[in-house]
Amino acid sequence: MDTALTSFSTLIRTASHEQHTEAETSTFMSDLLGGKLGVDAYARYTEQLWFVYRALEAGAASLKDDPVAGPFIQPELMRVAELERDLAHLRGPSWQDGLTPLPSTAAYAARVEECVRSWPGGYVAHHYTRYLGDLSGGQIIRDKAEKTWGFSRKGDGVRFYVFEGIGNPAAFKRTYRELLDAVSVDDLEKQRIVDECKNAFALNTAVFRELGQEFPLSA
Repeated sequence: MDTALTSFSTLIRTASHEQHTEAETSTFMSDLLGGKLGVDAYARYTEQLWFVYRALEAGAASLKDDPVAGPFIQPELMRVAELERDLAHLRGPSWQDGLTPLPSTAAYAARVEECVRSWPGGYVAHHYTRYLGDLSGGQIIRDKAEKTWGFSRKGDGVRFYVFEGIGNPAAFKRTYRELLDAVSVDDLEKQRIVDECKNAFALNTAVFRELGQEFPLSA
């Protein structure tokens, strides 16, 4: 691929395709989407998401005026409040009591926090891999969760996947990719961002691997 003629958004998508596929086809996610696991596994996964998104969004305000990361800080994407509403539904009002991240989740959140503090381009990489994934493949998870565990359509339990402030997800994703294409950094920094996208998928896959160990299917 001639990177000089390829848009940055296309470069990111194609370069991270292998890692994206590995994450999507992990044993845990395959079992979850296949309806083979109970709602407790779904709730445990949702808990891990809360740690990651808290790291993503707690530092968002500090990057709002940054020339690289700032354009991506959009309130209609924020997910922590919806995750907390889902967890209250799944675990009850005391859902935070004793909650700790898996080691892989702690490492993932720590990497996001590091990017928030010191590398806006890295933050964009994590922002892209999470939020565009939520708007795309996340909708498959929502649909499966509603059918498998009986949640109300777009209601409590799956609100994380419902973007009330985005009326046209396809148009939003197009605009988001235009923002990526407009990122004003040199080619070396673009490659670093692409590499961090790959790292983000690897960190996510590590979480799936640990969840798979916690929720193995009985033989």
